[in-house]
Amino acid sequence: MSRTIQFAQAGGPEVLELVDTAATEPGPGEIRINVKAIGINRAEAMWRVDEYIEPVKFPARLGYEAAGIVDAVGKDVSGFAAGDAVSVIPSFSMNQYGTYGEVIVVPAYAVVKHPASLSYAEAASVWMMFVTAYGALIEDAKVTKGDFVIVPAASSSVGLAAIQLANYAGATSIALTRSAAKRQQLLDAGAAHVVVTDETDLLDEVMRITDGKGARVVFDPVGGPNFAKLISALSFRGIAYIYGALSDEVTPLPVLEMIAKMITVKAHNIWLTSGDETRRKAAVDYVLKGLASGALKPVIDRTFSFDEMVEVHRYLETNGQFGKIVVTV
Repeated sequence: MSRTIQFAQAGGPEVLELVDTAATEPGPGEIRINVKAIGINRAEAMWRVDEYIEPVKFPARLGYEAAGIVDAVGKDVSGFAAGDAVSVIPSFSMNQYGTYGEVIVVPAYAVVKHPASLSYAEAASVWMMFVTAYGALIEDAKVTKGDFVIVPAASSSVGLAAIQLANYAGATSIALTRSAAKRQQLLDAGAAHVVVTDETDLLDEVMRITDGKGARVVFDPVGGPNFAKLISALSFRGIAYIYGALSDEVTPLPVLEMIAKMITVKAHNIWLTSGDETRRKAAVDYVLKGLASGALKPVIDRTFSFDEMVEVHRYLETNGQFGKIVVTV
């Protein structure tokens, strides 16, 4: 038997239930994992309230990331064996698989042997944050030396990954935060510049930092009214990626300014990279090299126990964390 987190209806954190289930055998192309740690993501809170990019089928499981030890492999699975230390890349629908469990079954293509230098908590943290940011900044925008990258909600795990990846590629990061209390933390985390948006005019600061040229890339998980300001802060032919909807307000577009500067706005999510075998392998190789060199390192805000999953989701929704929330099993 294994304990799994499920929910039978959309709602607040209290809908999450611990359920005893029989550990299933991995089918063809699947791997069963004894879980040691689970990475927690905003997407899972959106899934819980049924406001994600696909509708939830009830009763539902959830979870995109985990790290642990291979327990069994299904037919036609090669390259993995019982006892391997592995982690899971978000590359499947939560209607099909989930990682909130003591023992989980996931598709083999979503499993990676993680470096021995990473703890289980770190290994459960790396893939959503780094592959999401990699897909936009490295794979698509190909940021490089001389580029400025604006990172709103910079204290989130993906925001911190974006800062590290921009630095790793030679670009200059401009981290945005509403709280002055996070300024030094962001500088310590590698941000070249930090703009506290509750204290300073965003556009003025970006233009000062970029000598009036604007930033080439914006990587935004928020949307809402401030998105128009981010467009104004872009350079000629700049690119704005929007990969989340933390704001529940309307996201306006300054159309004439976009036409004048020939701005590109792109919707982005991790599936563009993790859903394609060739792209996924390239992303994993890039991130593993960055981790090995020390240029990339997951930032963990806080760890909880598996029994505290309701409290985990309550904490997630306070939006006060700096880095990744991890659950240990």
